[in-house]
Amino acid sequence: MTTSDICQLSLVELTRHLRERRLSATEALQAHFARIEQVNPIINAICTIDAEGAARAAAAADARATSGELLPPLHGVPMTHKDTHDTAGLRTTSGCPVFADRTPTSDAPVVARLKDAGVVTTGKSNVPELGAGSHTFNPLFGTTTNPYNPTRSAGGSSGGVAAAVAAGIQPAGDASDMGGSIRTPSSFCNLVGLRPSAGQVPLGSADPWAWISRKGAIARTVADLQLMMSVLAGPHPASGIHPAAPLAVPQSVANGDLTGLRIGYSRDFGLGVPVEPGVLKVIDAQISLLSDLGAVVEHACPDLRDADEVFQTTRAFDFAASYGQLYEYHRDEIKPALQWNLRKGVELTSGDLRSAVRARTRLFRSTSAFFEEYDVLVAPAVQVAPFDAGLEYPVEIAGQPMENYLDWMRAATLISATGLPAMSVPAGFDAEGLPVGLQLVGPDGSDNFLMALAAAYETANPQHHHRPQLVDDA
Repeated sequence: MTTSDICQLSLVELTRHLRERRLSATEALQAHFARIEQVNPIINAICTIDAEGAARAAAAADARATSGELLPPLHGVPMTHKDTHDTAGLRTTSGCPVFADRTPTSDAPVVARLKDAGVVTTGKSNVPELGAGSHTFNPLFGTTTNPYNPTRSAGGSSGGVAAAVAAGIQPAGDASDMGGSIRTPSSFCNLVGLRPSAGQVPLGSADPWAWISRKGAIARTVADLQLMMSVLAGPHPASGIHPAAPLAVPQSVANGDLTGLRIGYSRDFGLGVPVEPGVLKVIDAQISLLSDLGAVVEHACPDLRDADEVFQTTRAFDFAASYGQLYEYHRDEIKPALQWNLRKGVELTSGDLRSAVRARTRLFRSTSAFFEEYDVLVAPAVQVAPFDAGLEYPVEIAGQPMENYLDWMRAATLISATGLPAMSVPAGFDAEGLPVGLQLVGPDGSDNFLMALAAAYETANPQHHHRPQLVDDA
């Protein structure tokens, strides 16, 4: 098989080739590094490489394959990890100059689970500074761009992961999402990405009870995402939040039949959230498709009026809890947007926190009532198509100015505030040929249901076949 052939394989296909010994881990690794050499100068997705460590791990995987041992599910799969996820003995910077030389002594739980599943760690993928913001750029490694148009943003904060997956460097990757950091880059790069229910995947953060941030995965297909989640999900002793019992997946949905499925569709989240007309044009067409598949679609949305307060206060608190000392001692070494966000956290009062608790309670009641009537909420994953990578963030959407770097992310942050699982699935392309994602939101514990629904939708609308052409793969 050629490098291009190997790099076009899905995760499911690649693992089958490796487990059946039609491809060695060393051969897969060589193709992986060759692809990085081909496309990374264009998109800048990979910021750190461990060629020697990866070669040793691949050789060990090949030795296991010939020993007769039972092989793990992701045996020999080469994979970079998000640079906010600790990797033992491998530099982890979070895109921040203060941490430029930081080398952890242990793996983050998501990385440890991937290694236990057989993954060969090859390096790190780029992130925004401290993972803050849905556009990937930082002073250490520069800007990651979109494989579908390298002048545009790949999204963030899992932008390096998404660009690497879309560009064929690897078929899937670990990611995280506080305010859209899985859903935005998935939408921008024509990928599927799941922000799971609380506690499904261990955070490994300083606060084991943190709830608004989630670890998850990004992949090219739903089947690949399901394989990733099968090794990432599950209780962990370091997590203070135990996952909800998984909701049953109706057999009809598992078989791709959406007849009778109750869908609430909102173009603006019931709050007048601005969305680019080109994005809405793509999303509206998908609503017709869902109806054609048998779903009952109505314009409906939970009351999300409290979501902005919940998200902004919780995010500020969590940032201050994680990086308060950075703000105290190194504030001049971090970007102004981060200084603003950390200052908000440091200056929170007990009244602010009490108000956020009351707001979260109202939001919980609103979403609970919505999911008594509907099975799923469908909405835009992002308010814009991939924008100019030279911008910090879009300053205007559909004629409305954005006050700060969080405003343009409200399609994601409003849903983050609910605490519910959500995913982005490829919906199509706008008039400029840029990807647009559809957001699916379900009740707590509905992760498997959302992925089954996404699989049915993917079968009817297989946009994942439309791959970017960065180099001549002939």
